Amino acid sequence: MRLKFFIVCVFSLTSVIGLRADNGSLLWLKQPISTTSSITTKERMTPTLAIAVQELKDYWTGAPIKLIKQKNKQLNKEGFKIITQPQLTIISPSDIGLLYGAYYLLRNQAMGSTIQNQVIENPFYERRMLNHWDNLDRTVERGYAGASLWEWDELPDSVSHRYQEYARANASVGINGTVLNNVNASPEILTTEYLQKVKVLADIFRNYGVQVYLSVNFASPMVIGGLSTADPLDKDVARWWKDKAKEVYKIIPDFGGFLVKANSEGQPGPCDYQRTHAQGANMLADALKPYNGIVMWRTFVYNPEDADRAKQAYLEFQPLDGEFRDNVILQIKNGPVDFQPREPYTPLFGAMKHTQTMPEFQITQEYLGHANHLAYLAPMWQEFYGLVNPASQVALAGVANIGTDTNWTGHPFGQANWYAFGRLAWNPKLNSEQIADEWLKQTFTTDEAFVQPVKAIMLDSREAVVNYMMPLGLHHLFAFGHHYGPEPWCDVPGARPDWLPSYYHKADKEGLGFNRSTTGSQATLQYPDSLKLLYDDINTCPEEYILWFHHVPWSHTMKNGKTLWEELCYKYSEGVQQVRTYQQLWASIEPFIDAETFQDIQSRLKQQALDAVWWRDACLLYFQQYADMPIPSELERPVYCLGEMKQFKLNIDNHENAPHGFK
Repeated sequence: MRLKFFIVCVFSLTSVIGLRADNGSLLWLKQPISTTSSITTKERMTPTLAIAVQELKDYWTGAPIKLIKQKNKQLNKEGFKIITQPQLTIISPSDIGLLYGAYYLLRNQAMGSTIQNQVIENPFYERRMLNHWDNLDRTVERGYAGASLWEWDELPDSVSHRYQEYARANASVGINGTVLNNVNASPEILTTEYLQKVKVLADIFRNYGVQVYLSVNFASPMVIGGLSTADPLDKDVARWWKDKAKEVYKIIPDFGGFLVKANSEGQPGPCDYQRTHAQGANMLADALKPYNGIVMWRTFVYNPEDADRAKQAYLEFQPLDGEFRDNVILQIKNGPVDFQPREPYTPLFGAMKHTQTMPEFQITQEYLGHANHLAYLAPMWQEFYGLVNPASQVALAGVANIGTDTNWTGHPFGQANWYAFGRLAWNPKLNSEQIADEWLKQTFTTDEAFVQPVKAIMLDSREAVVNYMMPLGLHHLFAFGHHYGPEPWCDVPGARPDWLPSYYHKADKEGLGFNRSTTGSQATLQYPDSLKLLYDDINTCPEEYILWFHHVPWSHTMKNGKTLWEELCYKYSEGVQQVRTYQQLWASIEPFIDAETFQDIQSRLKQQALDAVWWRDACLLYFQQYADMPIPSELERPVYCLGEMKQFKLNIDNHENAPHGFK
C-alpha cells in the first residue's frame, strides 16, 4: 500500500457536522446504546454471563441472540462457536467463552461486517497476559501515560471505576491475565496488607476472565520473612514460600502465579547462592503446584562472562533445558538484547526442547519514541512469528503501555498496540493489516476515506522508526537512561560497557557493526543451521540485520549497488521523509474526527518529525567521522554540527507524559 496514493483526497464539509470531542477513554469500545436488542439464555446467571448478556443488550442492534453453554469437541474451554441458523446463537463450554463470543459479535457490528453461516474461534495461547511495570508508589518504569492505575494507598476501601473498565477492555480482545507489579519487585507486595488490596482487584477482574499474577522478589523470605538467607535449597526458605503460597491462595483462590526477574540488573536470585535458575524456579514452582499456580521465570540476564551480551541468555539457560518443573515457563524477550526497534529473534526459542517457553513483547514504546511517536507494533511482532513457530510456546506476555491518562496510553495510537497484542495473543496468525483495520473502524469511523490512508500510516510506521533511528541492524544507540534520543557517542564513566552505544555499533575507520559471525563472537552458532549459514555470510545476511551480525566495511557494496555509507545515509533520510508524509496524510483526514483528537495527534506527528531529523543528523554526523565520506549531494543536509548535537541534553521525567524531543 503506497502512501502517496492517499495524499490527495476530497471531502464534503458536511462530514464535520456532529463530531464531538472524544477523550479516548472508551478505547475501541464506542458503540451507541441499542434500543432493539433481544437476548435470551436458559443458563444459570453468573457474574460473567450477566456481563455478556448486558453487553449485548446495551449494544447489539442485529437479530435476536441466544446464548448456550455446552461442551463441543471443536472448542476448548475459552472458545466459542457462533451459528446463524435457525437462530443467531453463541455456544461455548464456559461463561467466559460466551463473553468472548459477545465481544466478537460487537466487534463485527462496529466494523460493519456480517457473519456468514458459522464462526469457530479458540484462543491459541492458554495464557495471554499483560505485565505491568508498576511500582507500589504508583510510578511506572518505562511508563509514558501517567501514573499506575492501581491506587494502592486507597485500596482496599476505595475502588476506582477504571479497574472494571480495564478488565472490560482486556476481555474484549481476549487478554486473560495481568501481572500487577514491576518485575523489579518490592517484597512488600507479598505482605498480608497488600494481598488484601490485590484481592479487590482480583475480585473485579475475575468476572471478565482476567486472572491476577504478581512479580515477586526472590529475597522476600529475608526482607519480609526475617530469614537469614533466600537459598532455594534451604528447607526454611522452601517452607516460607509454601506458607506464603498457602496464604495467597486463601485470599485469592484463583491466583495465577509468580513472575520472577532473578540475577539480572542487581535483582537477587538463586545464583547468589551458587544455585541454578532451574533450582530457584523449581522451589517456587513446588510451592505453587498444589494450587495449579505457575512460575514465569524471565531469561533477561546479561552477565559479563561472555563478550557478547546477545549470547548470554542462551548460554545461561540452554544447558538447563529439561531441568525445570512442568509448571515453570521461561519468559523470553522477543530479541536477544532488549526490545530494540528491530532485532533478530532470541535463539532460545526452539533451543529449549524440553522446557515450556513464552515470548515477552514490549507494548510500551521504551525504544520507539515513548508516547510521542506513532509506531504500530503489530508488524514487528508479526516479523517475530515469521521466524518463530508459535506452536512451540504456551503463553504470551506484553509489557503494558497503560496508565492513568484519560486515554489510557498517552498517544492515541498507543491504544492500537494494546489492542494488537490482545488480538495476536488470541491468534498469532492474524495479519497486521487486519488488526489495524479492526482497531481503526472501532475507534474512529468505518469510512474508507479515513481508514485507508491512516491504515497506510500505521503499517508503515514501525519501519519508519527503524529507518530514522537505527537502520540495517544498528541497535542501542540511545541516550543513557531515558532511551528516547540518539547518543551514539555516549560515554558514562563507570557504566557497564554493554549499557553504552559504542559496545554495539563498534564504529571505526574500517567500518560499522557488531561481528557476531563465526569470525567474531560466534552468536550465529546459537541459531538453527539454516539461519546460521544465512546470517554468518555477509553476502547472504538479510540487510535489515547486516550490522547486527557483521562489522561491515564502509565501502561494502549493498544489494542495490550503494556503499554501506551511502545506504545508511539514504535509510536515515527515508525515515525522515516517511514521517513528514504522515503529517501530510493526517492533515487530509481532519474532517473525519473531532478537533481535539486531530490536534493531539497532529502535534505528536510534528514532534516525531523533529525527532527524526535529530536522530538522522546526530547519527550520520557521528558515523561520518569514521567513514570519512560525504553525505550524498541529493540528500538533505544536517542543520546542526556534531558539536552542537553533543551539547543537546534531554531531561525526561519518566512518569509524566509531555512532549519531549529535539526542538
